[in-house]
Amino acid sequence: MERKILKNKTYLYLTEFFAGMSVMAVELGASRLLAPYFSSSQIVWTIIIGTIMIAMALGNIYGGRSADKDPNPDKLYARIIIAAIWIAAIPVVGKYIIIAIAGVMVFAVNSNYLVIAAFAACMIVFVFPLFLLGTVTPSLVKYTVDSLDDNGKTVGNLNAFNTIGSIIGTFVPTFISIPAVGTAVTFLIFSGILLVLGMAYFISSRSSVKKMPAAGALFLLCCILGHDPGFAFWQHDLTYEGESIYNYLQVYEGADTTILSTNVLFGVQSVYRKDKGLTGMYYDVAMAAPIMAGVQEKDKLDALILGMGTGTYATQCNRYFDNMNFTGVEIDDKISELARTYFELPESVHVEDYDGRAYLNVDEKKYDVIMVDAYQDITIPFQMSSVEFFTMVRDHLKEGGVMVVNMNMKSEEEGNINEYLQDTIAAVFPEVYTADVTGSTNRELFASMTPGAVMSLEDELKYEEQEDLRLMMEKVASRLEKYEGGEHVMTDDKAPVELLGMRMIDHIIKNEVSYYKDIYNNEGMKGLIEAL
Repeated sequence: MERKILKNKTYLYLTEFFAGMSVMAVELGASRLLAPYFSSSQIVWTIIIGTIMIAMALGNIYGGRSADKDPNPDKLYARIIIAAIWIAAIPVVGKYIIIAIAGVMVFAVNSNYLVIAAFAACMIVFVFPLFLLGTVTPSLVKYTVDSLDDNGKTVGNLNAFNTIGSIIGTFVPTFISIPAVGTAVTFLIFSGILLVLGMAYFISSRSSVKKMPAAGALFLLCCILGHDPGFAFWQHDLTYEGESIYNYLQVYEGADTTILSTNVLFGVQSVYRKDKGLTGMYYDVAMAAPIMAGVQEKDKLDALILGMGTGTYATQCNRYFDNMNFTGVEIDDKISELARTYFELPESVHVEDYDGRAYLNVDEKKYDVIMVDAYQDITIPFQMSSVEFFTMVRDHLKEGGVMVVNMNMKSEEEGNINEYLQDTIAAVFPEVYTADVTGSTNRELFASMTPGAVMSLEDELKYEEQEDLRLMMEKVASRLEKYEGGEHVMTDDKAPVELLGMRMIDHIIKNEVSYYKDIYNNEGMKGLIEAL
């Protein structure tokens, strides 16, 4: 059946263009929707790309066969409208489905949690609409190829429009729509584009026009219900919840603390204590680094923080030392804004919005203390975990300078991620000591090129007027253990931090839910609900 709107191939090329654009926009939106629950690691990205490619491949096969069997463009544009409504519904129900899957998988699997849970979420939430969009190209080939004389040119044009649309669909969400209006509205924008495309076809061809109001009403309902940007929908007392180019961000203010998190399921990134005392966290242990570097003897001590976050470490040190000059490096400028707004980061602390390693490449200054605390949600950027990176850190230390590294996900399991980091650092620094943080999964590592610099801590405890600091440093000194390097050395070429981190997450989840699994096995669902 021939439609007037299809006589001009421009409309078909536009269909290809917007379909390609929407596929990439949904892919990027998927990463942002999954990141607060499963992280934005390379593992999760691999799963997103893989499942989307599966959907597109199946769509190509089905679209080609369907077009050959019944070359009716009504069916193609009906699929586009269905895909549009499904994409519009993702902001409404997607996060509930994802958290339900996360909860089920916590109890159902003992290993590869991130892989299985993220894959299940992608298959349920994203595969179907992308399968439908995958039918576009083979169907349009059927409608646009008039003869064998120009079929190569026509197919080439279709692919070109699809590719150009994909390029725009890659840049617009990342740099424009998600930072400006968020992930939920981004889904709605691209859903609306597809809906208009499909409705224009049916209205112009006067086919199935009666169904258009229903489609429009469903889209409108999704717009009303789906514009809420909240990912932690069960929390109604958040001080701030939003997104940046790099992260999902949430700030929670309690009576005594302010907390930043970039993930709603796994841990927190920064904790600020309002009472101005010790935090009871790794920041306290890490304060041993400036003491080791001679903060008591020097008029001024220069410190660099790679992975500034909300600046809790700098704020904490400034409370106890009045002669430290801090430079912070934080890739996410939105986090830097939150640090000033909610975490009382002093204006005197200078912050560069930059990648930590890239900053070392251009910075010629040397420091007495360099703090490495670079986590991207629950993962470590591989480029900040290699021998090459720690060599750069070493070269930016003054004589007698000390590097302190915050290592999360502590484990006694052989070949764990901390062992890899420690071996890598020991390949660069001759003096490496570790100290575990009580009551947490953190371990602080201190390294120096100067013999005895780290163990000089005991000789530097002269804080008679700061009893809490002196007692804390005595505890740190008693926990310091010299580390002898091993063979697990990571390089720029080979740094499997994502897989190592995933293994640790499996271990943490297994330990955390074992109590509830026992209740479920012994008392069933009723007992589990009562325990929760």
